[in-house]
Amino acid sequence: MLRVGLTGGLGSGKTTISAMFAAHGAHILSADEIGRGLMQPGNAVFGEIVRVFGTSIVTNSGNIDRAALARSAFASGRIEELNRIIHPAVIAEQEHRAQQIFARDCNAVVIVESALIFEASRGENIPGWHERFDKLILVTSPERLKLDRFIARVSAGRTLSQAERTAIEVDGRARMAAQIPDAAKIPLCDYVLENSGSLKKTEEAVARIWADLKQLSAAEPGS
Repeated sequence: MLRVGLTGGLGSGKTTISAMFAAHGAHILSADEIGRGLMQPGNAVFGEIVRVFGTSIVTNSGNIDRAALARSAFASGRIEELNRIIHPAVIAEQEHRAQQIFARDCNAVVIVESALIFEASRGENIPGWHERFDKLILVTSPERLKLDRFIARVSAGRTLSQAERTAIEVDGRARMAAQIPDAAKIPLCDYVLENSGSLKKTEEAVARIWADLKQLSAAEPGS
């Protein structure tokens, strides 16, 4: 059994890399997906976010407008406050799901995909969270490519005006500024996967890392 953290900044391509590992047989736990579930009405996280950030971030249908919440948190410098609400619950749910997987398969490789593995350990948030992983993978890409991917994701195929593109890029840069730079993460990670080349090259790099992870998983105590 092996717990692996997969992290990378905005637009680095973590989700694409996760899908490649899943194709090899890894069990993927997406922090973003878990967070979305916990932010649904009726959950404690939902109630706390609304209490702290107000009803202006709630849609007419009663759900949290994630884009509005993000804008509010980044614009007012309250991202750490938001993270302190979300991260503990997300981490607890990740551990619960990982334990269920390991109970079924003692040789499983569980990969937690999260942009904020190191950020969650910063300040008063979740000290030392990244240390609970057996291995850490960092996905990197040049800043310009990250921003272009972010813009493409937000636009979802729409043709943007220059003003719209500029506004999205400003938002992207603000989000990137709130994340720890890759240069500071690289020495703390076991694998660095540079994701700016061809798809074939990335797939080959994932295959090499996967072979290593499977070997380590079989050798871990409890396997």
